[in-house]
Amino acid sequence: MNSSSLWAGNAPIADACLTHPFVTGLADGSTPLDAFRHYVGQDAFFLDAFARAYALCLAKSPDHEALRTCRTLLNGAMDELDLHAAYAAEWDVDLHPSPTPATRAYTDFLLQVAALEPVSHALAAMAPCMRLYAWLSQQLLPDLDPASPYADWVRTYADPEFEALAATLEDMIDRLGGDPGRMAEHYATAMRLERDFFASAHEIGTAR
Repeated sequence: MNSSSLWAGNAPIADACLTHPFVTGLADGSTPLDAFRHYVGQDAFFLDAFARAYALCLAKSPDHEALRTCRTLLNGAMDELDLHAAYAAEWDVDLHPSPTPATRAYTDFLLQVAALEPVSHALAAMAPCMRLYAWLSQQLLPDLDPASPYADWVRTYADPEFEALAATLEDMIDRLGGDPGRMAEHYATAMRLERDFFASAHEIGTAR
């Protein structure tokens, strides 16, 4: 079970995310600002847990190569938190919100897997976030309206540097291996939680 087959096996969920109005609205500017504000705050909560999951992987790394890779990925997550701080300053976003059920379900899942299972299993649970964001933004970029207030979001995740981080994570999954069934289960769970995360932001943001 390699990272390519894990991604391919979850293509329908990736497609559902791509066509969700919250995501399409990032490219054309139609996502309500309240929905994006809500998303940024919840994503900051998520990224804090995501970084902690990387730290657990770093501590449990089976060799020096994995140790160095986890450090690189952890640094990337911290850079994303800096991006959210910039959004917060521009759009008055609360970066310390109470998590919604969708956010809490995702963070609890990631931290549990990272704490209790081998590094490769934790990375299989974390890879969908990286690969999905890279793929979504790359798909949105050709039709991006430069006037969209969310254009920087699309460009950030479509950047080759972010693609390289996603590929780095996937390469380590392929190198370390693990229980194929367990890794597939974690990957699919994370993909569903990503879909629910976008849906929650859209529903709560548009209801305000």
